[in-house]
Amino acid sequence: MVVSVRFSILIIATLVITAAASAQQNPAAAAARNWREAHEQAILSEFMDLLAMPNLARNQQDTQRNAASIVQLLEKRGVKTRLLEQPGVPPVVFGQIDTPGATRTIVFYAHYDGQPLDPKEWATPPWQPVLRDRPLDKDGRVIPLPASGHIDPEWRIYARSASDDKAPIVVLATALDALQAARIPMRSNIKFIFEGEEEAGSPHLASIIEKYKDMLGGDVWLICDGPVHQSRRQQIVFGARGVTTLDITVYGPNHELHSGHYGNWAPNPAMMLSRLLASMKDDDGQVLIDHFYDGIEPLSDIEKRAIAEAPDVDRDLMRELSLGRTEGGGRKLVELLNYPSLNIRGMSSARTGGGASNVIPSTATATIDIRLVKGIDHAAAERRVLDHIRKQGYYIVESEPDVQTRMSHPKVARVAVESGGYNAARSSMDLPISQLVLKTADSARGPVVKLPTMGGSVPLYMIEGILHVPTISVPIANHDNNQHSYNENIRIQNLWDGIELMAALLTM
Repeated sequence: MVVSVRFSILIIATLVITAAASAQQNPAAAAARNWREAHEQAILSEFMDLLAMPNLARNQQDTQRNAASIVQLLEKRGVKTRLLEQPGVPPVVFGQIDTPGATRTIVFYAHYDGQPLDPKEWATPPWQPVLRDRPLDKDGRVIPLPASGHIDPEWRIYARSASDDKAPIVVLATALDALQAARIPMRSNIKFIFEGEEEAGSPHLASIIEKYKDMLGGDVWLICDGPVHQSRRQQIVFGARGVTTLDITVYGPNHELHSGHYGNWAPNPAMMLSRLLASMKDDDGQVLIDHFYDGIEPLSDIEKRAIAEAPDVDRDLMRELSLGRTEGGGRKLVELLNYPSLNIRGMSSARTGGGASNVIPSTATATIDIRLVKGIDHAAAERRVLDHIRKQGYYIVESEPDVQTRMSHPKVARVAVESGGYNAARSSMDLPISQLVLKTADSARGPVVKLPTMGGSVPLYMIEGILHVPTISVPIANHDNNQHSYNENIRIQNLWDGIELMAALLTM
């Protein structure tokens, strides 16, 4: 049913009151709130300084600058730091706090690199962070950061990596400030791992972990990445999908042809690619590639119960996103996250709009990604796609085809599997450390949403496979943050909530 404005306000007010009461129950969260309220301008200023640094993984000079800045940020809090390096690879920033007598080690993971972008798509330059008085799609205006006084928690900061994933780095640093000021001690040894090429698929993370595994072990890795639940309740997630990506190019004539002179005769690669992609899924989103769903590891009873207990936000999301329908055969979003997905990231062929010409294109290209769930190996998923393309009559090549190849086969497709694909991972919800994380998050943020799998991909598989340690995601960003797209943002209240959560986890 349609939720009334009055009822929505009541829900938000209840969440705020519940979170406030919970923070008072957790001394570390309460100390974090007190510290934050007295230092809001300084926190945001430090955050915006970090956001002002370009951070694409392919630019080594930029990643080095980011890493050096994060080292300074940690050392300012008394954290012992070093860079874990390989030639030509963005460094991993490592930090460590040793606690005398501690018997547990907690590792906090985040990444400082961001997704590639086109600056022309942004309302303001992506590495010139701005503060807006409301979301951009609600006509939010750029406003200055006040030198003092009230910071509206509904304001938002717009910049690349504002939510994915520099926010947790500053949130953790601020939580350390608050704990030190309140003289609240750690109960565990603490380690920080801040990666510099997660958005590039973490192609070197496994080798870095292997090289430094004696340093990187712990009782749990807390993955500080991703959004909170769409209901704005804190969520704790025990797994993440894996991912693999393929580029598919199909071929027509060896150069563009006049669409009148050669239409109905020369094959059109844009039409061919459209048909090929359409053959992969039905109208309800079910993937039609043979064996695509084979191997999915079943959910446990506790995981099924967690899904059933999660808030139902599908109708609200449909209104928010202006969707007249959804895929999945009537299943909820929270259920569908536990199945593999096939997505078209983008397509290109010739030109469109005002720049379009009356031509038959020469080539057409699409990039697709597959989000994997536990039990399906990324190499097996790639083979299934290749087999499907062959089944549609295509001869597959791995490099640009020569004239003889193009003339010898009715349909030719060049398929490039991007490096850096990895598998999904999922930790058990009923491990003692899992229950401790849930209890701590509840005490800091109120009743949390528990989910077995996050929709996005984080390299948990590498961590668990090499270090044999459970991984648990503790996200802080707002769900409507535009991560991976233009006009990425973070809601100020999510920063404030994240500081309290991290303070509680640092001392659990």
